[in-house]
Amino acid sequence: MKPQIPTQAYTRGQALPGILASRIAILDGAMGTMIQRFRLDEAQYRGQQFRDFHKDVKGNNELLSLTRPDVIRDIHEGYLASGADLIETNTFGATTVAQADYDMGHLAREMNLASAKIARAACDKFSTPVKPRFVVGALGPTPKTASISPDVNDPGARNVSFEELRASYYDQVSALVEGGSDVLLVETIFDTLNAKAALFAIAEFFEASKERLPLIISGTVTDASGRILSGQTVTAFWYSVRHAQPLAIGLNCALGAALMRPYIQELSRVAPDTFISCYPNAGLPNPMAETGFDETPEVTSRLIREFAAEGLVNLVGGCCGTTPEHIAAISLAVAPMQTRALRQQFFYPAAA
Repeated sequence: MKPQIPTQAYTRGQALPGILASRIAILDGAMGTMIQRFRLDEAQYRGQQFRDFHKDVKGNNELLSLTRPDVIRDIHEGYLASGADLIETNTFGATTVAQADYDMGHLAREMNLASAKIARAACDKFSTPVKPRFVVGALGPTPKTASISPDVNDPGARNVSFEELRASYYDQVSALVEGGSDVLLVETIFDTLNAKAALFAIAEFFEASKERLPLIISGTVTDASGRILSGQTVTAFWYSVRHAQPLAIGLNCALGAALMRPYIQELSRVAPDTFISCYPNAGLPNPMAETGFDETPEVTSRLIREFAAEGLVNLVGGCCGTTPEHIAAISLAVAPMQTRALRQQFFYPAAA
């Protein structure tokens, strides 16, 4: 018997639980890979607004939401046209902590707000009553970690505190929700303590705002050890974050789909009452390939179809090296497949 899916569980994104329970939903692909295709130079990153900025900003992709919103809009619309149900905001590094590398921490809120609005407009343009589209407010990791020392000679050293991370993530969440996000995604987690700071900030925001959005949590297994960088197995990682009651738990980045499979199997087994997401890289890095990664759309989509055939996933997409062509192929590959059935009553938090 399938769990009953409440329709009023969230103040936004209310339709998403029902969609995940009825079919495999499609997340978009890589943002950075697509930005690289535009071959933007330093002047284009700066725009008129930051023409005289004192530091180089090329590579600060989040800044493009302010200086080249047309580029970000075109990328979003490319993924939506390829069949994506959900698109991530261009905010992977849009925290005060991450933006400090460019001396642009003071712009983090503006970046998040602009990015969410761009994604919102794209989703609204493509949404239909039959196929609604969702804006996913993306919270990425930061260059600083709360549980890993930056100094090999001093294991106790830290370059950021939990409170600094919490405050930075709170500001990000506030702007993402104000800009129109339907879902929040804490992604590419390699330090669980950093993720806990993000989850704490999200819980604080939900309580203060009286809004509650669906939450997706996605970790990153960095190598064949089956652990995230801060040392936890996939199972331990799940038990560390399950208190946040995510709509979905999953893995992304680092490994291609072929190497990610045993860890998605593990998550599916230990989280029977939670939807599972998976958006791997397009294989392993290959500087000779057009996208910088090995896998063609045909290869990636075939591997993800195998996940679906095994009953492992509810939400799939792509990470580094994937393109609208990958997402279109994935969408077609999983369309006839059944979504993963929840094996226990799923707990949905009530709206405040």
